[in-house]
Amino acid sequence: MYEYIKGELVEATPANAVVDCGGIGYYIHISVNTYSKIASQNQVMLYIHQIVREDAHLLYGFFSKEERSLFRALISVSGIGANTANVMLSSMSVEEITGAILTENVNAIKSVKGIGVKTAQRVIIELKDKVGKEGVPVEGLSLSTSAVREEAQAALVMLGFARAQVAKTLDKILASEKVETVENLIKLALKHL
Repeated sequence: MYEYIKGELVEATPANAVVDCGGIGYYIHISVNTYSKIASQNQVMLYIHQIVREDAHLLYGFFSKEERSLFRALISVSGIGANTANVMLSSMSVEEITGAILTENVNAIKSVKGIGVKTAQRVIIELKDKVGKEGVPVEGLSLSTSAVREEAQAALVMLGFARAQVAKTLDKILASEKVETVENLIKLALKHL
């Protein structure tokens, strides 16, 4: 129902924020990552996801559309509710979560409080194909990083490496570190291939 709420930040904690919009104070659940980006601001805009239950109408706010898209993807997984998804987004960045899903890193997801091995595996199985589609970011790749990745992949395939193996290796590298140039990415990939 709500796309975003824009207004004066009246109060903020790492778990929630109160935003005054048109004389009405909206109590919004937020992640620690969103809190770190809005804590010092007077005027904020949060992208909203509303959950309506029998006993409550809850608003979850996000600094970016990517964070909200990942939240929506996470709550679509059986066994992950809004609070657990919020804890995940507080414990790890959007890039770290999507990187863990794409590289099938069960231990990274399992490290979040309240998530066991089976739930972590379910997150990976159910979201691996969705990450990168429907607005959910692929490892937070910017267009320039994406172009660097594609160029490096093409070069490595031309060198004789299997496309699937190259893609998996590049995903792992980009999930764990920021690489600026094609040359650096190729050098790192050659160490792992």
